[in-house]
Amino acid sequence: MGYKHDYDKTLTRLISILSQLNSGDALSVSELAMEFNVSTRTIQRDFNERLISFPIERVGKRWKMQEGFRLEKSTSIEDRVVLDIMEGLISGTDGTFATKAKNLLSKLKNEEHNPIYTKLNIEDISDKLKEIQQLESAIKSQTKISCEYALKSKIPCRLCPKKIANYEGFWYLLAIDEKDNILKKYYLKNISKVKQLNETFKTDKALDKKLDNALSIWFDAKKEPFEVILSLDKQIAKYFERKPISPTQTTHEIQDDGSIQIAIKITHEMEVIPLVKYWIPYMRVVEPTWIRDKIEEDLRRYLS
Repeated sequence: MGYKHDYDKTLTRLISILSQLNSGDALSVSELAMEFNVSTRTIQRDFNERLISFPIERVGKRWKMQEGFRLEKSTSIEDRVVLDIMEGLISGTDGTFATKAKNLLSKLKNEEHNPIYTKLNIEDISDKLKEIQQLESAIKSQTKISCEYALKSKIPCRLCPKKIANYEGFWYLLAIDEKDNILKKYYLKNISKVKQLNETFKTDKALDKKLDNALSIWFDAKKEPFEVILSLDKQIAKYFERKPISPTQTTHEIQDDGSIQIAIKITHEMEVIPLVKYWIPYMRVVEPTWIRDKIEEDLRRYLS
């Protein structure tokens, strides 16, 4: 049975349960287990985990919609379930982004006409929800996994998974390859047959800090971070004061004309070169000079 088929069955079951509850029915776990040909444990998990954000409650041995609540007719129940799954994925992340994302999802679920518009150019990984759940579990419990990784052919791997990361809209698994004990980046859509093993691994705080500070998929965990000083024209300085490039960003110098110099730490030049090229002529590298020279050489080649 394929993972996508399993996901579709789960989604269909949740939508049906919500529809019945929304119609005023009081539902029994054992009856639902028989209806959908699953275990009572699966139905209990539906109520206690998958549908926990909905206004439902247990009364005796049955589940029902809380008094006075009803899902809006203008809101598709399927959309609500998908939003809850998204919320479940976000709950695997930490920090300010996760908090804000949860608040936005809450608004989307509870407002008929939501005034917020977002344009997120993020790769669709809805066909990988099963793998993501397994990877999240392994990362949280620091458990090793086995999987297959597709390049020209499928390669069996044993990994210590560290993070699921999104760089430039694409999803990756950052994991240590048990074979050579090196941190590598795995394109998430190429990962299949994920299985948690009965083996744990220890965290590496220094490595975790490097991952937290990485600016792009180009980061090199084997190298020590080095400092880059960037000059920002006054026309763009405010954007990088509002939203720093990196957690390591500090103000290096403020000029009389309103421009500023900032310092960041990177492990690979390609973490910063595409950014500088994007903001030309309003951003330039002050130090190290070898990165500035490389950008200038690229521009000369382009103009020729």
